[in-house]
Amino acid sequence: MALLTTLLPAQALSSEMPKREIRAVWLTTLQGLDWPRTKATSDESRERQQAELCEVLDRLQAAHINTVLLQTRVRGTVIYPSAIEPWDGALTGTIGRDPGYDPLRFAIDEAHRRGMELHAWVVTVPCFKVAVARQMGAKSVLKTHPELCRRHGDTYYLDPGLPGTASYLTRICHEITERYDVDGIHLDYIRYPEGATSFNDAQTYKRHAAKGQAKSAWRRENITRIVRSIYSDVHTLKPWVRVSSSPVGKYADLSRYNSRGWNARDAVHQDAEGWMREGIHDILFPMMYFDGNHFYPFAADWQEQSAGRLVAPGLGIYFLHPQEKNWPLTTITRQLHYLRDMGLGGQCYFRSRFLTDDVKGIYSYLKDFFYPYPALPPACTWLDSRAPSRPILDDNGRLRAMDDQRGGVFFNVYASQKWPVDTQAPENLVAIRLSSEAAGKTLSISAKMDIHVAVTAMDRCGNESEALQLSEAPTFPEVKGLLRNDGRRLFLPKVQGQFILITDLAGRTILRARPTPEVNIARLRDGFYRVEVVQGKEKRARRGHVGEFWKYTGRRH
Repeated sequence: MALLTTLLPAQALSSEMPKREIRAVWLTTLQGLDWPRTKATSDESRERQQAELCEVLDRLQAAHINTVLLQTRVRGTVIYPSAIEPWDGALTGTIGRDPGYDPLRFAIDEAHRRGMELHAWVVTVPCFKVAVARQMGAKSVLKTHPELCRRHGDTYYLDPGLPGTASYLTRICHEITERYDVDGIHLDYIRYPEGATSFNDAQTYKRHAAKGQAKSAWRRENITRIVRSIYSDVHTLKPWVRVSSSPVGKYADLSRYNSRGWNARDAVHQDAEGWMREGIHDILFPMMYFDGNHFYPFAADWQEQSAGRLVAPGLGIYFLHPQEKNWPLTTITRQLHYLRDMGLGGQCYFRSRFLTDDVKGIYSYLKDFFYPYPALPPACTWLDSRAPSRPILDDNGRLRAMDDQRGGVFFNVYASQKWPVDTQAPENLVAIRLSSEAAGKTLSISAKMDIHVAVTAMDRCGNESEALQLSEAPTFPEVKGLLRNDGRRLFLPKVQGQFILITDLAGRTILRARPTPEVNIARLRDGFYRVEVVQGKEKRARRGHVGEFWKYTGRRH
C-alpha cells in the first residue's frame, strides 16, 4: 500500500531500536511453496492468484518487513516473459505456459506501493530435475546450451568452470535488470552442489585450469568470475541495484569452532567474504539455519569480515514448525537480539509462509515487539553517497524533489507532537518509500490533527535528504463531519445493511463487523479510516458510504 494508514507509531519498546536495518524475507515460488496457491488458467483464477500475492504483501507490510526477495528464476524457469528461459510451472500448472500477465512486474508494483523493496531472487547453478527435462520445451537450457549442462545425481546443473556459464547467467540478470524496476538481484545457489567432489567437471578442469592450479582454488575462482560478471553488468545498467547472495551459513572453520565439513569456502567453493573485500557484492544473506556454537561465532565472523558492506543473516524460522525441528520461539528471538546488538545490517527469514502463518508466534513477536514501527534499509554509500536536496511543496501543493536522482526518489514521513520533528528518532518514522502523491496525501491528512509531520526525500541507494518540516507553528482546523470514537469504540449512526467494512486509505478492508451502534475498534492502529455498509448478497452486493473516522489514542513521544 502506498498510502499512510497510521500517522502515530506505537511507542518504542527499546531505546536500541534502529532507524535503519534490513528486514527481509524469502518469498518462494518453487512449487508454490509461499506463492502462488492458485494456478492462473482463467481470468478469475488469475485475479485470485494476484490477490493471494497482495494478501502476503499486506501481511509482510503490517509486520514492517521492508525487503522481499522474490524467487524469479526458479529451476531453469522464470516467472516473467523471458526471451531466454520458459515460464515456471507453478504459475499455471504447466511449464512454459503464459499465465496471462507479468507476475514479476505485478509483484514489483505491489511491493513498491507498500513501501517495500523487491529483489529478484535468481537461482543460479541448478537447472532442473532429470525427470522433468522432457517437459522443459525448446527454451530449456538443455536445448539451447547443452554444452553448459552437467548431470549430478538426479539434477542438471550449469558447469561453473565453463566461461559460457558466466555469460549465460549474466544474460538472465541483465534481462531482469534492464526490463524491470527491481531494487536488487539476489543470487541463490551461486556455488557448486552438495557432494562437489563427485561433480562431473574433470574435463572442464583439464581444459580451463591454469597449470598446477589446485582444483578447489580453481572452482572458487569460477564462482567468483560469475559473481564478478553479474555485478559489473548490473551496475553498468543501473548503479543503484543492489547485488546480493545467500551463501552457506558458515564461511569456513574458525580457530575455536569447526564447521564440521559444511561451509561456504571449502565445501561448495563460495568465497563470499572475498566478494565483499573485492567490492563485487553489496549485501550477504548467509543461510544461518543453525543455533548455539553453529550460529553465534559464525555470525560474528561474517560481521567482522564484511569489509564495510551489509550482512543480514538468514534465520531458519521453518525450524519452528513441529514437523521440522520444533524449535521454541526463544531460539529465534535470542538470535534476533544478538544480531541487532552486534550491529549487523539486519535479518532475513526463510520462508515467507512460516512467517505469515505465525508459526510459534514469530509473526506476532516481530509485529508487536521487535518491529513496532518501520525501518529504512541501510544506505549503500559505496554505490552513491550524495543525498537528494530537501523536498518542497510546489505552488499546487504537490510534493516533489528539487533535483534529479538516478532511478528516482521516494519520500519518508515522520510524525511527532513536538516541533521540529526529530527525523533521527526511530520512533518518529511512520511511513517509508512513498510516492509523491501518497506522501502529499499524508501531509494533507495531518493538517486535521494536533500533530507535526516532516518529510524527507530518499534516493535508490538509501541516501536521505534533510527534512521538510510541515510548519513551524501550524494551526489546525477543526475537524468536522467525522464519525465519533473514543479510541476503543466507534459510534455509528443507524444504518441498514448486512455488515460494515472499515477500510484504510488504499481501500484495503481492515475490519468487517455487524452494523451495531458501537463497533469495537480497539485493535486498530491509530489512523484515518473509511466506513462502508454492504447491502445485498454475495455478487450482487452493493456498497454505501457511511463516513470517515480518525482513531487517535493519544500516545506521545
